[in-house]
Amino acid sequence: MNPLIENIQQATRRHFLKQTFAGIGGLALGSMVNPTSAKATGNPLAPKKPHFPAKAKRVIYLHLTGSPPNLDMYDYKPELVKRDGQDCPAEFLEGKRFAFTAGTPKLLGTRREFNQYGNAGHWMSDAIPHLHEVADELCMIHSLNTDQFNHAPAELFALTGSPRPGRPSLGSWATYGLGSMNEDLPGFIVLISSGVQPNGGKASFGSGFLPSVYQGVQCRSGGDPVLYVSDPKGMTRDTRRLSLDAIQEINELHAEEYGHPETRTRISQYELAYRMQISIPEVMDISGESTQTLEDYGAEPGASSFANNCLLARRLVEKGTRFVQLFDWGWDFHGTNAANGIQDGLTEKCASVDRPIAALIKDLKQRGLLDETLIICGGEFGRTPFREGRTAASQILGRDHYPDCFTMWMAGAGVKGGLRYGATDELGFSVTENKVHIHDFQATIMHLLGFDHERLTYRFQGRDFRLTDVHGHVVKDLLA
Repeated sequence: MNPLIENIQQATRRHFLKQTFAGIGGLALGSMVNPTSAKATGNPLAPKKPHFPAKAKRVIYLHLTGSPPNLDMYDYKPELVKRDGQDCPAEFLEGKRFAFTAGTPKLLGTRREFNQYGNAGHWMSDAIPHLHEVADELCMIHSLNTDQFNHAPAELFALTGSPRPGRPSLGSWATYGLGSMNEDLPGFIVLISSGVQPNGGKASFGSGFLPSVYQGVQCRSGGDPVLYVSDPKGMTRDTRRLSLDAIQEINELHAEEYGHPETRTRISQYELAYRMQISIPEVMDISGESTQTLEDYGAEPGASSFANNCLLARRLVEKGTRFVQLFDWGWDFHGTNAANGIQDGLTEKCASVDRPIAALIKDLKQRGLLDETLIICGGEFGRTPFREGRTAASQILGRDHYPDCFTMWMAGAGVKGGLRYGATDELGFSVTENKVHIHDFQATIMHLLGFDHERLTYRFQGRDFRLTDVHGHVVKDLLA
């Protein structure tokens, strides 16, 4: 048990009032100086102030599960193309382990056509033609690296700061620190496309040891948006209200007696679920969007798709949701079949996300929301500059997992649009300029939201934990 909670449970009201600075007067003054702090004691999702003013008020995180091949989308390597089919130099393989490759693999130059786009001259391939149109909004980071080379631990590491389940996710930390801007909606909403859960499972958007009110709430674009939030068969809304009032009375007595934060969380979640019965179906219904908007995104009312989820993300942040996480499965391009090959497979996969992502950026900008919304896009690691070992004799081309360098991009609030940051060597094996570790990336995201990542902590099992563990530096060159 949390020792702080254990200590509180042993304290009487007399002890509390005696030990509180200035007693009741201190509490009253505190509520006058910072009204939200008093409100937050009853509602853990009440809006809170960050450590310092920040442009980013909300986040849309597009996680491409499986990790897109950066060498075929964003990081052009003419020398690798020139040396395509040659044996991989031994110095790049020594002391390294790969998920599915052994021996001496063949170098693999991209088959995609690359050109430069935007004022900054981002190199981008023909696999993502719609993103060419918003190149000047993208802050491209080519020098990311991670410690993990298998999907689940790498995804957890990228999203929770640890390769093992049990730590709070990025969205949970954001809502813990900032609360929600709409009391009728969860502060952290998760949308999943391609029909498969993230590799890290629900731990990729879980709250870990934070109170469970901060975990991601998974919504669906078809059927009931949230499972079990509707009234049971035969129960009216008025009856549901009466039952919730009775449950709340019991929970309030429990909270008063034991002071456990999860009791307050339970009260808050019951009330939020009741309010969500009205608010969620409304915000999740895209049928009222204009024909032009639906066409821009490639969205279809009633369908379940990444395009629909991008449009829903815009609607959710517009209504005040703090953090929206989109997971899209199917980016593991090993080349073991045509669907996960970097020829036709990549073309088809990019077609499902390229148009809606570009539309999302344009839509947010047109509505004046991009200046306060941070968009993040990428996977959990990179892909090798050589052929995946199992496909050496195949006509289908694929790449293995690669943690040493990969590309992600951000757009919107607080970042330099059109920036190309970091660089890799001529074959794409290692970072040669401005290395950005995944903990540095997390620290930078926290900074963009107004937090010193070393100060946003939660005490658990006798230790103050944070998203970045004991690592991470803010990459100030990325900041506008």
